[in-house]
Amino acid sequence: MGNVKNKRIAFTIIAVLLVTYFGTSIMFSNYSNAVSAIAYKYGSKGDAVTQIQTKLKNWGYYKGSVDGKFGYDTYLSVKDFQGKNGLTADGIAGDSTLGALGINNPSQSNNSQYSSNSQDLMLLARLINGEARGEPYEGQVAVGAVVLNRTRDSRFPSSIAGVIYEPRAFTATVDGQINAQLEQNSINAARDALNGWDPSGGAVYYFNPAKATSKWIWSRPLIKIIGTHRFCS
Repeated sequence: MGNVKNKRIAFTIIAVLLVTYFGTSIMFSNYSNAVSAIAYKYGSKGDAVTQIQTKLKNWGYYKGSVDGKFGYDTYLSVKDFQGKNGLTADGIAGDSTLGALGINNPSQSNNSQYSSNSQDLMLLARLINGEARGEPYEGQVAVGAVVLNRTRDSRFPSSIAGVIYEPRAFTATVDGQINAQLEQNSINAARDALNGWDPSGGAVYYFNPAKATSKWIWSRPLIKIIGTHRFCS
């Protein structure tokens, strides 16, 4: 009888220890995940803040000095950028905002889902989706190629995010179509453009004649027409 009682007590102790162990593991795992998601906000300092300020200054959102200190002016600039680009306008530079700025979050540097390549692919896909949804597939790839061609042209920003979010460069970033429901074709087209296919023939401009409001764009030398878009140098 005593042996049975002792076994029950031992089983109970083991069960309590297991529950405590797994509960503690989950708690610390959640804590670890929480602290690993780095976000930059008012009061933050360092190289990442310098990158944020530099990007925003180059695109006309930030007028202050690039000092690596996330002050009130930086906060307002981040908030302005977020509000104009379909992001939550809270003035905090988390994963989504850093991705839109073309800055890789150090907390995600070992996670392929958040690699700069993945960010470039999805951002380019969103731009194609907003600008060329419904166009022939070749035309969608061509729009992506124009973005990439600009990154290699000294007249434009050198990153995909920089090109796409350059003020008034693309209608989709102005009217919010960059945040439209993403179609698989757009992702495929972005991937093909990143892999080197350039149906645009090296173009750095394109426009739809039926919608163009700029007289200047008509002065650009025509390379080819794909769908409703004219691709120009």
